[in-house]
Amino acid sequence: MPPASVQPRRHPPPAPRPGGPRPAAPLLALLALLALPRAAGTSAGSGGPEDRGRWQDAGPPRWLLQQTARAALHFFNFRAGSPSALRVLAAVQEGRARINPKKGCRVDLAFTTELYNPEEGKERLGKCSAQVFFRKQKPRPAINVTCTQFIEKEKRQEKDFLLYKQMKQLKTPLDVISIPDSHGYIDPSLRPIWDLAFLGSSYVMWEKTTQILYYYMVQLSSVKQWKTEEDAIDFDYTVLLHEFPTQEIVPCDIHLVWYPGKPLKVKYHCQELQTPEEASGTGEGSAAAPTDFKNF
Repeated sequence: MPPASVQPRRHPPPAPRPGGPRPAAPLLALLALLALPRAAGTSAGSGGPEDRGRWQDAGPPRWLLQQTARAALHFFNFRAGSPSALRVLAAVQEGRARINPKKGCRVDLAFTTELYNPEEGKERLGKCSAQVFFRKQKPRPAINVTCTQFIEKEKRQEKDFLLYKQMKQLKTPLDVISIPDSHGYIDPSLRPIWDLAFLGSSYVMWEKTTQILYYYMVQLSSVKQWKTEEDAIDFDYTVLLHEFPTQEIVPCDIHLVWYPGKPLKVKYHCQELQTPEEASGTGEGSAAAPTDFKNF
C-alpha cells in the first residue's frame, strides 16, 4: 500500500526538543564565499576558463562547517543502519573549504559527535573526519566520512535486536497518530519508533541538503507498520522536516524496511513548494567504495 499523500508546506510547529537549531547565515554570505575565487588571482593573464576552473582555498564560515558536519552525519547514520548508534553533532573542531566556481564547494573538516540517546550519566564524544562536496546548488552532497566507534559492535547489535524483537512481537500492526504529542512529549514506549524513523529520515535529509538548505526532523505522524511474511520491519510514516534557513515545514512520506545488521531500505516522496513535481528518492544503505574526489 502506498504512503498517505502529503500536505503542502506550512510554518513550523513547536520544536519537540529544547535548544533547537538556529538558522543558517543569509544567502549573501554564501554568495560572497563563492565569489572569492573570482576576486582572488587578479594578476595578469588570469580570468580565462582554465583559471576559473581551478580550486581556490577559502576560510569557510562556521555555519557552513556545522551544516556540512550535519550532512555527513545524516549520511553516516543512514549507512550505519542502526537506531541504537545514531549520532548527532557536538562541535566542529576544524575545517577548510575549496571553491571551484564551475563545480562547487569541497569542505574538509573534523568534528566531534555524541550519541543521539546517551546513556544516563555517560556523555561520551566520538570523533569524525569528513570530505563533503556540494555541487553548487544541487542537493545530495557527495560524502566520505569516518568516525570512531561509540559502542561495541556486540552491544549495538544486542540493542538493535531487542528493538526488532519488540516490534515483531506486537499483536497488532503499529498505528500511531503523532510523535511527539502536542506538548512535545515522546512516550518512552514510542521512543524506539521515533529513533527508527529518524534513521530512515537521515537518508531524506542527506539527499535534500544543499550548500544553503539543511533539515531537522520535528514530528512523526501517520505511522503504520505492515505485517509481512518476511523477517524485516516494514512500515510507512509521514515526517515533518524543518527546513533552514527558510523556516518552512516540509512533509515527506517515507517507506522504510529494516532488519538488524542488514542494509536499510528507504523510499520517500516530499512535497515541494516551488515546483509542481514531488521530490522523491530510493536508497539502500549497503556498503560501497568511498567517493573518488579526484574528479571534483
